[in-house]
Order: sequence, then C-alpha cells, then structure tokens
Amino acid sequence: MRNPLIAAILGLLLLADVAQAHTLVATSNILIRATQRTLDFTSDTTTSIRDSKIVREAQDDAASFVASDGDIRGAHLESAFNLLRTRVPEARDASDQDLAEAILAL
Repeated sequence: MRNPLIAAILGLLLLADVAQAHTLVATSNILIRATQRTLDFTSDTTTSIRDSKIVREAQDDAASFVASDGDIRGAHLESAFNLLRTRVPEARDASDQDLAEAILAL
C-alpha cells in the first residue's frame, strides 16, 4: 500500500518540476527574443541589449542573484533591470528573477 502511494507522490513531484521548467523556459525565451532585437531607431550608437555594456557587466551580479535566490543584489544588476524595463516592453512585467536568468542566458 505504501509503495504505490510513494510512487504516486514522486510522479506528481516530477510533473510539477517539469511544469515549472517549461514555464521558466517559456519566460526566458520571451525575454531572450526581446533582448535580441536591436534597438536601432535613429542613432548609429544604439546597440542591441545583448551587446549593451550595462547588461554584460551585470552577468556576475545576475549569477549571484540567482544563486542566492534573490538575496544578493548588485548595482550592475539593478542598472541592467532598469535598462531592460525601459527599453524592452516585454520585460516591464517580468520578475527580477526572470530578468536575472535571462541576463545569464545571453
């Protein structure tokens, strides 16, 4: 009686993990696609978000943020959050955790 119950619980936990992973992947894909678009409006100096110095400098802070589950927040990461939310409409409603993971994926 206990073995089928344990197997069922483990199966449900596995399904929950898979669902969470798919949600994270979908959110990351949206942000990555958004940040890959160039912001070439009228200025030759406008570069893509991925090539942005601010975003590149925030990668170490983003790694610390993700590893600490949001407890460690660096100044570079805060600047990158502000930049992304200002320039990428899809990023405005994203959580800090999602943005940090997207910065790491670039």
